Amino acid sequence: MKILIFALVGVVAQLIDGALGMAFGVTSTTLLILSGVTPAHASASVHIAEIGTTFFSGLSHWRLKNVHWPTVLSLGVPGAIGAFCGAYLLSNLSTESAEPVVSTLLVLLGAYVLVRFVSLPWKGGIETKPMSPTKRARTGLGVLGLLGGMLDATGGGGWGPVTTSTLMSVGKSEPRRIIGTVNTAEFLVTAAAVAGFIFGMGDELTQNWRPVLGLLIGGAIAAPIAAWVVTVVKPRTLGMVVGTLLIVLNGIRLVNYFGVAGVVVLVAVGLAVLFALVRLRTSSLLEGSLNDDADSEATGGAAGDGKAAGQGQGSRAATSASTEERSATSSEV
Repeated sequence: MKILIFALVGVVAQLIDGALGMAFGVTSTTLLILSGVTPAHASASVHIAEIGTTFFSGLSHWRLKNVHWPTVLSLGVPGAIGAFCGAYLLSNLSTESAEPVVSTLLVLLGAYVLVRFVSLPWKGGIETKPMSPTKRARTGLGVLGLLGGMLDATGGGGWGPVTTSTLMSVGKSEPRRIIGTVNTAEFLVTAAAVAGFIFGMGDELTQNWRPVLGLLIGGAIAAPIAAWVVTVVKPRTLGMVVGTLLIVLNGIRLVNYFGVAGVVVLVAVGLAVLFALVRLRTSSLLEGSLNDDADSEATGGAAGDGKAAGQGQGSRAATSASTEERSATSSEV
């Protein structure tokens, strides 16, 4: 009976992930915890199940030339370090201590997904160049990977919402290459997280075979359905629903643990952070728009100057021809 429940969890999570390209981890972790699985076991089960999915996903993207390997290393290696540390930390927390930590992370991730799809729609630019390999870019990718990996392991998910959304908002590469690169790097993160859980939990992982099997069965069943869902439901609408559900479900658990006052403080801090992110993103979009307008004006001005120059040259040629014609006529006369 429990395997059926876990399979249903896998179906729901895969439907969401197939339509959004993210949120399999946070959705399945939340639903597994609600079904009675401890936070550490829920996160471990999700990551074990994801080893196979991330491997084949990365392989598929590589064959389609959607992977930029320098970025995979710059993002995935720090992400693996963060995931290992986060998994080991979560494994050594008691259930009572882990519950509010994981629920808090899931609430914040849910808020991030919600704001991401409400206020910050995907930027589908036409850039085709690979991500910048500069030292500054590698440092930024390393920090992003470290934070994303730690959040992914401790919260049971979050690699996609954090890394894919951030790189998409920067808009310095094609969306398909960003998604392919992030999915390939996720294999390193997932493998490191599982190693951290093995190191921290040991023989307890043998208790996870039912959730793992259920997630795999449910995910396999839902994969083709998800491909159809994405053609019917708008990703923005689904993202809003997912973000709201994550906030509500995990917020209820936080109310039971901290009381209303604690949740109010948490929500206030989260809203302040999200407001800052939205303002920052809005400013960058405005700056990019102004730069595009300036480039367009410069291009138009150059074209106009070229056209005027061409007209001037044509006019001078016509004048010269007319003068020569008059001279010839005079000579004949």
